[in-house]
Parts: sequence; structure tokens; C-alpha cells
Amino acid sequence: MRVEACGVGLTVLNYMNGNHSRRPEDLPRIPGHEAVGTVVEVGAAVTTLSAGQRVMSYFYLFCDDCDLCRLAHEPLCRRLRGQVGVAADGGYAEYLALPARNFLPVPEGVSVVDATAIPDAIATPFHVSRRAAIAPGDTVLVVGAAGGVGIHMVQMAREFGGAVIAIDRGTHKLKAVSEFGALAALDADTPDLSDCVRAVAPGGVAVAIDLVGTAQTLGACLEALGPRGRLVLLTTFPGGVTEVAPRRMVQAEISIIGSRYASRWEVAQAARLVAARRITPVVSEVVPLPNVEHLHDRLRAGTLLGRGATCPDRS
Repeated sequence: MRVEACGVGLTVLNYMNGNHSRRPEDLPRIPGHEAVGTVVEVGAAVTTLSAGQRVMSYFYLFCDDCDLCRLAHEPLCRRLRGQVGVAADGGYAEYLALPARNFLPVPEGVSVVDATAIPDAIATPFHVSRRAAIAPGDTVLVVGAAGGVGIHMVQMAREFGGAVIAIDRGTHKLKAVSEFGALAALDADTPDLSDCVRAVAPGGVAVAIDLVGTAQTLGACLEALGPRGRLVLLTTFPGGVTEVAPRRMVQAEISIIGSRYASRWEVAQAARLVAARRITPVVSEVVPLPNVEHLHDRLRAGTLLGRGATCPDRS
């Protein structure tokens, strides 16, 4: 199946080199893992999609046949081939050819640019919220709250009923998360940050979501948890570790939960929330594809709020 890519969500840093496993034999590779476009051609056996239909890509290359895929746990596929833009050419290309199962419809009324945030930046927080069982009355700590995933995590946690304590750096980022409904927006460089969190949640937070993934942030998240608190991990780095006190884990019934991407069903649900205007995609800048390095530089520098996107220059 072939799609003309007319909007591509900005690739996150882990995927920028197009070689996530550092295997030279996989290069060259065209990056881009949040692609949105229009179907131009389908295989003879494809019955689920048709030419002219707007679609977005599901970027895990799953088998759709193992027990975990059949349970809608596609990110845990036992024969996972990798990700679009890493193990296969991605959405920075003019045309994107993938199995039909890797394309999902874009709901009516959702623009191309807004749709680029759905497959990862919005679907991932939906999965996280379900994994953490966020419910009304929960106080949710989000570390890295103004990033591409984080600013949608703030919205999604609120959609599930949580009150959010958002942590990031910089006045403009803290202002943005406040505008999206954070109960409190705290600067990560505040010397007494843990005391500030406790002032908002004296009994500890119900859920802590670490989108930074350093030993320091993991430790701070664990410290912030109250009884039966849940720490959700989804940003990881090779060799990254943190200390855990088993006694406190038992006495307070604390849980540490891993979260990996989202199922196709969850991506579709995230799209419905966008179409219903219950979640607002945050795309701070759109550039023609030849200028994409400008967005990459801003992402590396940490100055990009939410997501960036590239679109072909049709002029």
C-alpha cells in the first residue's frame, strides 16, 4: 500500500539518526515516524482502505498474527520488525509504502497538521493513562510536561479525571501547561522542588509519569508518590538505573509500571478525542521539508513547545 505523505510529525530524538539499534547495515534510512497522508495506491488484497482516503501511520512494524498482536498488544509483538523511520523508510519521503494494517483513518474535521500529533504524541498518553488507571480524584505528576508527549499527557490525564502537577523548565513552557489545565506548573530548577510538590499534594501523588528518564527524575517521582502510588516509565536510556527501596514499595503498596507506545485501537481512540475537540494537538511550528533541520535543532536545544511538523511546499 502506498501513501502520499502530505504531513509528517517531527521525529523524536531517538529516531533522528534513522538507526535506532546503531546498525550500519540498516543505513541509509529515510526518517519520520508520524506520517499523515492520502492513499494513492493499494494492493489487490486490501479491502480496508481505498485510494483518496486520508490516513495516519501506526509506526510499529508488527506481525498481526502472534498471540500478543491478537490481544491488541501490537507494541509487544513477538515478531516485531522495528519502527517506521528506523527499520523501514519513513514519512520524510514523498511516498510511504507500508502494510495496510499500518494505516489508520484520519477522522473528518481533523487537519493534516493536527493529525500528525495523534499516532504518538497523543496516543501514547492515552495508553499511559490506561496503564496507570488514572481516575477522578487522582493527582498526577508529569515530568517533562511541555514536550511533544508531555503537553498532551497533561491534557489526557485531565481527560481521565486527574489533577495535574506539571514540571518543566522555562517560563513560556510553564505558562503553556497552565493554559492546558495543569493544577500547578513547577520549574524543574527550583531548589526545593520536592517541597513544592508536597505543598500541592500533601499526601503524595497518585501517579507520577516520567518523560525525562534520568536517575534524578526517577528518584524524584518515586519520592513524590503517596500510598498505592503508580510510577509510569516510558522514556528510557541504555544503562539508566535508579534505586528502589523494597520496604517502602511494600509498606505503601507502590507500583512501577512500564508503558510502551499504544495499540492501534488506542491510536483510533486518541483520534476520536481530537475529532471531538477534547484533546488539542499542540504543533508549534510547521516548515517545508527542506527546512526540517531547523526543527531538529530546536528539538535538540529543548526550545520546541509541543510538536513540530513538516509539509511539502506545494507552491
